[in-house]
Amino acid sequence: MTLMSNIISLENVSTVYEGERRPAVQDVNLSVKKNELVYIVGPNASGKTTLLETINGLLPIFKGKLSVFGLDAKNQGKKIRREIGYVPQDFMVNPGEPFTAYDVVMMGRYGKIGFLNRPNEIDDVKITETMRFLDIEELAPRPMGKLSGGQQQKVMIARALAKDPKILLLDEPFSNLDPESREKIPSLISRIHKERELTTIIVTHDIYGMLEACRRVVVMREGRILDDSTPEEALIRMEASR
Repeated sequence: MTLMSNIISLENVSTVYEGERRPAVQDVNLSVKKNELVYIVGPNASGKTTLLETINGLLPIFKGKLSVFGLDAKNQGKKIRREIGYVPQDFMVNPGEPFTAYDVVMMGRYGKIGFLNRPNEIDDVKITETMRFLDIEELAPRPMGKLSGGQQQKVMIARALAKDPKILLLDEPFSNLDPESREKIPSLISRIHKERELTTIIVTHDIYGMLEACRRVVVMREGRILDDSTPEEALIRMEASR
């Protein structure tokens, strides 16, 4: 696989949630190259999160074809998910939750080794290295529910990275953060994307604080892709449509 080859490819993909009749994403065509950083933007209920869930194999495809790493997602979904780190939008933990930050990061490791396998010393080292990389080692023994929003976000990113993924999917990573974390999380994600050489897709409703490394913005509305262009072009068109 060359540096600029497509690592994700959706061809006329439509996805419907169970019990729904209208597709949440409809006739989507999208290709993402290896090591690319892509923003997916649009209003609420535009299909952004659904698109991430589709790529991550969390929703079945009833029309079209999705391939990741050249593998057909319908037949190789489990294998594909082992190589994807996913940070969902709604992850805030109940203050009474007994899991520590270390436990939560280890959950991500299970996504790599399988839930029926017990972690070993290699996995413990990987968790420690990942938390050190994100500068959150001191959070390891603390209850997840007692952490701030920004700290929980870092732990969830660590959980995704614990899998040693090739693809990182982030759903609204800049929302529900305190002002200090809102300044630090973008630079952290930028560093992760660069140093880990990850293919990174970020879903957000706000592109005005866009990471400098982003050179591509995909605009969605009502489950369809309306635009796929540079950040400068996307901003001009979005301003014009207001």
